[in-house]
Amino acid sequence: MQLENADAIVLPGVGSFSAGSKNLAPFKEKILELITDGLPVLGVCLGMQLFFPESEEGEGKGLALFKGKNVRLPSSVKVPHMGWNTLHMMRQNKLLEGIQDEAYFYFVHSCYPIPMDMGIVCAETTYRVTFASVVAKQNIYGTQFHPEKSGESGLRILRNFIGIAKR
Repeated sequence: MQLENADAIVLPGVGSFSAGSKNLAPFKEKILELITDGLPVLGVCLGMQLFFPESEEGEGKGLALFKGKNVRLPSSVKVPHMGWNTLHMMRQNKLLEGIQDEAYFYFVHSCYPIPMDMGIVCAETTYRVTFASVVAKQNIYGTQFHPEKSGESGLRILRNFIGIAKR
């Protein structure tokens, strides 16, 4: 495993919570150790959901970096939430440098996290319900949207994370 030499970890954002937690299990202890030691981590969509211990989407155990859980979007909206939506900034951090309030990002998800500590929420998005779309605490960063599919604003977030990893 090459994680010891990594400058950062990115947990990607495609799949289900059950499959993601199962695939993460062999690396979980090492990833938690590196994050505790200060290695930056970016969770994208499912990757961010894996920061929490559980999900209504299915069985499995996430990394439990944050207290809370993932819940399904309500049946009153089209699921998955797929397409462009805006961020409402709650607080600034290094990941969001240069991103304007109400900037558009691309979402594809059926669940979203409900953190117990709202202090980690940097941005929210509304899709009939308002949910945490960016979380951050110390060296842990997560986006419910896909920055890699979000044009210039998404590239800015990825560049910001690279800058964080280089520090």
